[in-house]
Amino acid sequence: MEVYQPAEDSYMFAEFLEDYFEDNKDVSYLDMGCGSGILGKKALDCGVKEVLSVDINPEAVEEAGKKGIKAIASDLFENVSGGFDVISFNAPYLPLDEREPEGSRLATTGGEKGDEAAVRFLEEAKKHLAKNGRIFLLISSLTPMDKIKEFGGKVVVRKRIFGEDLIVLEYNNA
Repeated sequence: MEVYQPAEDSYMFAEFLEDYFEDNKDVSYLDMGCGSGILGKKALDCGVKEVLSVDINPEAVEEAGKKGIKAIASDLFENVSGGFDVISFNAPYLPLDEREPEGSRLATTGGEKGDEAAVRFLEEAKKHLAKNGRIFLLISSLTPMDKIKEFGGKVVVRKRIFGEDLIVLEYNNA
């Protein structure tokens, strides 16, 4: 399996989180779908007190661990316990494309339609969110939004890149 390497979406999300963590260091942070570990590393560099990175890909977990990040293998929240002040997910958001190599599909394909991974994440995430916590979900304008909109959320970042909008949505349980 390939480890998702940082691209425009990752860098945009990392920049957003850096700004967020500037005023929110005393938090527990869960980086869901950590890939290369760029977001977990950014959180550590910002001085966040507790960081856990999670990925379904054991190679991604190993790569994050090499960067000094506590990381576990899990299919979304399957092996995650406890609550977190901040949970982020740079969700795989593309619809299934049979032409894409199987090795990279895990990191890029959000399901048959493209929204399934994000919807599953949103269904499970609030059970792991601490009081007054925040969830940040990065998706694309290429992702079907009907089911995602049912969870509410507000757009906190939108950036046009290569014919699509990258969007960070914020959810809270305040």
